[in-house]
Amino acid sequence: MDDYYEWSKKRDLNETTNNILKNYNNNDLESTLNMIAYEKEMCIEIIRKGDSSFLSSSFNRGCMIGDKKSSRNYQYQFIESGLEKNTYAITNPNFKNKMLISGLKLDHQTYAFITTSLEPLDATTKILGIQLIYVTFLVLLLSCFIAYFISKKISAPIIELNKGASNISNGNYNFELCEKTDIAEIKELFNTLNHAKNELSKTEELRRDLMANVSHDLKTPLTMIKAYAEMTRDLSTNKEKQKQNLNIIIEETDRLTILVNDILELSKIQSTIGTLKKEDTDLTKLIHQILKRYDILKETENYHFVFEETKPVIVSIDKKRIEQVIYNLINNAINYTGDDHTIWIDLTKTTNATRIEIRDSGKGINEKDLPYIWDKYYKNEKKHIRNVIGTGLGLSIVKNILEEHNFQYGVTSKKNKGTTFYFEIPNKKPI
Repeated sequence: MDDYYEWSKKRDLNETTNNILKNYNNNDLESTLNMIAYEKEMCIEIIRKGDSSFLSSSFNRGCMIGDKKSSRNYQYQFIESGLEKNTYAITNPNFKNKMLISGLKLDHQTYAFITTSLEPLDATTKILGIQLIYVTFLVLLLSCFIAYFISKKISAPIIELNKGASNISNGNYNFELCEKTDIAEIKELFNTLNHAKNELSKTEELRRDLMANVSHDLKTPLTMIKAYAEMTRDLSTNKEKQKQNLNIIIEETDRLTILVNDILELSKIQSTIGTLKKEDTDLTKLIHQILKRYDILKETENYHFVFEETKPVIVSIDKKRIEQVIYNLINNAINYTGDDHTIWIDLTKTTNATRIEIRDSGKGINEKDLPYIWDKYYKNEKKHIRNVIGTGLGLSIVKNILEEHNFQYGVTSKKNKGTTFYFEIPNKKPI
């Protein structure tokens, strides 16, 4: 505050000397000087021929007037120096405050002396100083008060988030995080953590189902293998019955082999993403080759496979992977088709893509369950039903292969009217 006041006064002093030089020859010089002295809180004295001819009427504590000895010494010193302009810094002996006296030569017989204080000495300044202390204290107190409530507002949801994260880390997903904040970033963090909790909860449920279902699929054939092996041992004289038992053992062993292979295949697909070996393939021919595998079902269980396309349809795919997709989708249709035992395979070529649809005539899938059927071992009902063909991992394998190809895929279903699985292969662009 003192430094600013001193700088301000020096600037005023310089402006005042310039105004005196500018208005020296005006008739109303005295009134002009009085006005300047009043506005700038200065004392102005004009000395002509060694005697004072004008003294501003604004007497205040910034003036040296009255201390004739101190003021006259500097006046005589400046007049004798012959300088046009000079400034002296002194201490007022009456009030012990720093002063500036600026001497200005107006003509060879006339001199002007401007006196001002370098320290604020009036009562207003003291009052302002005291007020500044109070205001500073109040601002600090108010700042602490506001900072406390802002910190509470910010920290409360963060504490809630921390509790939620701790619950998740402990495997507890049976809670809901409530957004008790207006801060956009923290609200977004709440949404993200809620989404992560729901996904982890779903994953945990699927893990439990997977373990239960895989255990069931492993336990059933192992039990049957053991039972029929014991029967075969006990029926050593009945060759026909022994042969039937051995065939069941072989079938159940094959089922175990398929289950293990599917688990290994899914793990392999998920760990080797980005290693596709695409080649031009006749999709029509490929589907016909896959359908030949089901000749045994046509003969023994009266299944019907409807695929009427005969023209070649050339696409760029990883042949082995897409063959597995079609095979798994047909297996899924076999497991869930209706009493007519009919599966339809449709191949439709449009301007941009080739669409493959595989549909059955089964009971259909609930609409709420459609997003989850691609998950491992997901069932419409929690009661696990043993598949006619396959292991329950087929759709998960299909999903991974199609996403690796970046192909569009999906499923539509109507209750008691069947389900249609489809995927689309983009057509080759002409060179």
